[in-house]
Amino acid sequence: MLEHKTGTAAPEKVPATGAVVAVLALAGIVVSLMQTLVIPIIPHLPEYLNAPASDTAWVITATLLAAAVATPVMGRLGDMFGKRRMLLVSIGVMVVGSVIGALSSTVTLMIVGRALQGLASGVIPLGISVMRDVLPKEKLAGAVATMSASLGVGGAFGLPVAALIAEYADWHWLFWVSGIMGVIAAIAVVIVVPESPEKSGGSFDYLGAVTLSGGLFALLLGISKGADWGWSAGSTLGCFAVAVVLFAAWVTWELRSSEPIVDVRVSVRPQVLFTNIASIVFGFAMFAASMVFPQVVQMPEATGYGLGQSMLVAGLVMAPFGVMLLLAAPLSSWLTNNFGPKITLMVGAVVVAAGYLLGVFALHSIWQLVIVGVIIGFGTGLAYGAMPALIMGAVPPSQTGAANSFNTLMRSLGTSFASALAGVIVAQMTMTLGGRELPTEGAFQLIMGLAAGAAVAALVLAFFIPGRADAVAAAQMAAEEVVPTDAPAAAAAVDRAQAAPVAEPAVVGTVTSPSGEPIAHASITVTDAHGRQTGRASVADDGSYALAGLEPGMYTVIATAADRAPRAVSVAVVDGAVLRRDFSLEGGAVLRGVVGDGVRNLPASVVVTDQQGEVVAQTKAGADGVFVLTGLSDGETVAVTATAPGYQPSSRLVTVDGRMTGPVEFGLTAHGNVQGYVRAIGGGLLAGATVSAIGPDQTIVAAVRTDSDGWYRIEGLDDARYTLVASMYEPQARQVSVAAGEQNNVDIELGTAAETL
Repeated sequence: MLEHKTGTAAPEKVPATGAVVAVLALAGIVVSLMQTLVIPIIPHLPEYLNAPASDTAWVITATLLAAAVATPVMGRLGDMFGKRRMLLVSIGVMVVGSVIGALSSTVTLMIVGRALQGLASGVIPLGISVMRDVLPKEKLAGAVATMSASLGVGGAFGLPVAALIAEYADWHWLFWVSGIMGVIAAIAVVIVVPESPEKSGGSFDYLGAVTLSGGLFALLLGISKGADWGWSAGSTLGCFAVAVVLFAAWVTWELRSSEPIVDVRVSVRPQVLFTNIASIVFGFAMFAASMVFPQVVQMPEATGYGLGQSMLVAGLVMAPFGVMLLLAAPLSSWLTNNFGPKITLMVGAVVVAAGYLLGVFALHSIWQLVIVGVIIGFGTGLAYGAMPALIMGAVPPSQTGAANSFNTLMRSLGTSFASALAGVIVAQMTMTLGGRELPTEGAFQLIMGLAAGAAVAALVLAFFIPGRADAVAAAQMAAEEVVPTDAPAAAAAVDRAQAAPVAEPAVVGTVTSPSGEPIAHASITVTDAHGRQTGRASVADDGSYALAGLEPGMYTVIATAADRAPRAVSVAVVDGAVLRRDFSLEGGAVLRGVVGDGVRNLPASVVVTDQQGEVVAQTKAGADGVFVLTGLSDGETVAVTATAPGYQPSSRLVTVDGRMTGPVEFGLTAHGNVQGYVRAIGGGLLAGATVSAIGPDQTIVAAVRTDSDGWYRIEGLDDARYTLVASMYEPQARQVSVAAGEQNNVDIELGTAAETL
């Protein structure tokens, strides 16, 4: 296997963090403007370009396909040859595409220009990667959140700006303006942004690029054209089949390649894998608002829900969404720095889900849409700032560009899925008005509901992303599996560091418990930017350690000790400096307990969270219900939660005391369930009827729809008396008392008088 050293030149002086972030965010906003640039003129493109609508539709599709191809390729090229250099190349290609679009009068030339604009989509992940390499660590989270938000900011602000230009000027000015902004952004990058010192070098993976790009091209072509061609048409299914074959070939090749375009082994690490899957789902959730709001604003008032406003007003309604993406960046940074990016992503998912659920019922006025957009935009800003932080925390610096580009691609796939699904929904749920088929209000409500569900799915996926301790432990294991290295004795290392000339780099420090007591016989491991182990040292009795013989460059220093959570820090070793890095390792105490339901013990899941809500430990109880958790901090008060299918979860506060705490006993209460059939007056079973359970406080605690056989089942009910309301035509209600572990069968007939059990 060929090995390439990471660039080790002395880092150049970095300008003020604010200037770098502002310029990179500007570049990201300019490029993301391409998403909504031509939306105001889509209905007029056949007239402008003298071409049928089926041909002008490629003006949108070309940008989507080009972006899918360019994003991972530019990320890898940035890792190899310099991220700033490839960022400038991307902006330059966008400027050329804008000029071609501004000069075009035929559909072919316009498609070429739009494809070149799409090739610039790698700017945002490249900008994030530059930030990792050149900005101070304490400033990175906020900078990444701002840069990541630019992906949505450009799209949100681009719509009203493009509508304004299209309404009051020649449509060619849409492209002239984007070209001028691209030139300004490129000049600012040249003046302000330094080149990243991290370069992997090596050769480009041409076969991997071709198979990945081909698979993405086929997949997105099938998604974007499926509604026009027909989802069961041979051309659509053929695209999906080609995509499956090419993706399989790509994965097979990447696993064999010594220098893959995307490191598949890194991509399947839990932190990277679940973040990328969550990104797809979150991309779906974010784009749903962009699909719904403009259409609702412009629908005729005669529909009963439309607001009858112009495209310009529709664009202005989306503007607060973009503002909140930026305003959320500081909070996203604060949450990431204090609680970790996993918690930030989960908080963002909850906020987005709440916004979309509100939107299901609040689509009837401009102010309602603005409020819903503010909530969704704020939650999206939180989550989008966390995703790159999760990715960068799991990959070496030399792979940052490719990993961030792949993550951006996953978000783009989510938006493509949202567009395709929304198109199917609005085409199927229609009403006739003035001889035209228009979407019903229910179509838009369904899209909002699906987006809320997508946000909840992202929340669930985020739960499986490893916490800080798990991620560091994984890095430690990976480092120790690569290259075995002889560990020098602590005393020899100390002598070597102290006796070394000033020019020789060294890292020294201590390893202690949170109370300041030295942790003797802990281990210190050093890995380079490629994850290879480059050094190791033992900790002396007084808790001190010393590392010497390190070449200048970026390293990860990992401290581990038995029954304690590991810690890791990044260290930039330079000539003439002795760096100090102290570690405080939490843990050392053990918590044991048992979970049951009063009759038998249960193999429940047990999760421990600290007072900030961060998961610090988790395990699975055995068949006897017994669980043991290690690595907890002595004297810390934690929340211990036990869950099992079919039971209400139970949580308790426990103060960890000494080496062994417990046993802590959990008694879980079984859920109550209600099931039955919904029938019409004549006895026929009704599919698709809604059955809601209303609790004693008159709030809806659960709602389901009947299946094709008219069957429903509501699970997870507490002990209480509930009112069941079935609705499809005229609603009917039944009351039922639910007890723990009890199965209640309640059939409901629509059209009859209400009854009481």
